[in-house]
Amino acid sequence: MVKKLVICLLAILFFNPSFAQETKEDIQKKQQQLLQEISDLNNTLSQIKKNKKQSLTQLALVQRKIQARQELVNNITRDLRRLDENIYTNQLQIYRYKKELDTLKDNYAKSLIFAYKNRSNYDYLNFLFSAASFNDAIKRIAYLKSYRQYRETQVNTIQKTQLLLGQQIQTLSNNKAEKSNSLKEQGKQLNVLADDKKEKDQVVQELKGQEKDIAAQLKDKEKTRQKLAQALQTVIRREIEAAKKKEQDRLAKLKKDEDERKKQAQQNTKLPAATDNSNEPVVKAAPKNNEPITGSVTTAKSNRVYSPFESTTEEANVSINFENGRGRLPWPADQGIVSTHFGVYQIPGTPLKGDMPGIEIALPVGSNIKAVADGVVSAIFDLGTGQTIVVRHGKYFTTYSNLSTVSVDKGQEVKAGKVLGKATTGFNGEGQIMFMVTNEKNVNLDPERWLKSR
Repeated sequence: MVKKLVICLLAILFFNPSFAQETKEDIQKKQQQLLQEISDLNNTLSQIKKNKKQSLTQLALVQRKIQARQELVNNITRDLRRLDENIYTNQLQIYRYKKELDTLKDNYAKSLIFAYKNRSNYDYLNFLFSAASFNDAIKRIAYLKSYRQYRETQVNTIQKTQLLLGQQIQTLSNNKAEKSNSLKEQGKQLNVLADDKKEKDQVVQELKGQEKDIAAQLKDKEKTRQKLAQALQTVIRREIEAAKKKEQDRLAKLKKDEDERKKQAQQNTKLPAATDNSNEPVVKAAPKNNEPITGSVTTAKSNRVYSPFESTTEEANVSINFENGRGRLPWPADQGIVSTHFGVYQIPGTPLKGDMPGIEIALPVGSNIKAVADGVVSAIFDLGTGQTIVVRHGKYFTTYSNLSTVSVDKGQEVKAGKVLGKATTGFNGEGQIMFMVTNEKNVNLDPERWLKSR
């Protein structure tokens, strides 16, 4: 029996190495997070359902709810495996305690029998007086005393083992009860998951009947996307020209200052101007795009491809700080869910496709929209569907579209978490913003790879 239990326990640990490292607290914490997310999704869905027409946002919410519910079921499954491991471990421990208790009782019984057979005072005295010497008698007294203490120790050990056995049995009982509750919760979540999938099928079916309306929405989105792309290209080109002009002015000033210094040095020494310029420092113009930075640069810049936004160490560090935040940047809104992900996407149940340059986040109308990193406001413009703010972070740009109000000015320096404006409604009449991350080459990057996981 013990051998089988050990083999089962080792099999669980061998085939589930990651599980062996996951604690009860980790599992329960993740479970609470998923339950909170599902609750938030249900609240948002209840608001969206007030709209008679099904929307793509509603479909995205239902899909995310299904995903979160499936994660919850998997989480409960991991918890059940943890409980199975604990049950097996407890069974092994109970078996060991029982065997140990049987051995202790058997030894104690033997000592009692021995004591019973030698219980008379005559035998006790005879054992002492039969000693060959006084020292031998002292040793025999010490032996009898230690034997008596040994029996007392046996009793204490038996009592402690019985207590540990009782505690282990109670722990096993608690684990079994916990497993029973987890099985019930898993069954409940599986039933709700089935209802969520039915809800998704219903939404998809109703969206099929709205194919013309959705096609019109996608057409309007594409027009807005093209206008935004053109506007962003203009902003980036203007910023590059401004950066190059700034660098040229900086280099010109450096050259002028150096010339003034030489002139002053010559006047102080009352010597004619040197005709040999071989020792004069050469001030180089800013290199062109894609050329490596040369001259005096910091280690942080030495391995970087040249960008007009990184002509100085301070400017390069802004880009580097933004890059170091990859995967850890805060979200532009405290609440909301990604309703459309980056890249090409297809409307389920229809042949319709769209192309998202960033991500769309569904959220309550009027939500505060915040900067995700330190930077400078490069542009503010209106695309006809709402205000758009572009913030530059070194050679990177973040764009926040579909705002009803703006609370910053062009050229203003902003810190991460600074409120830029408030969200307004999207094409489907629900609260929505679009968030983008773009580099200096006007290449759009997947924002979800930059933002921290929720």
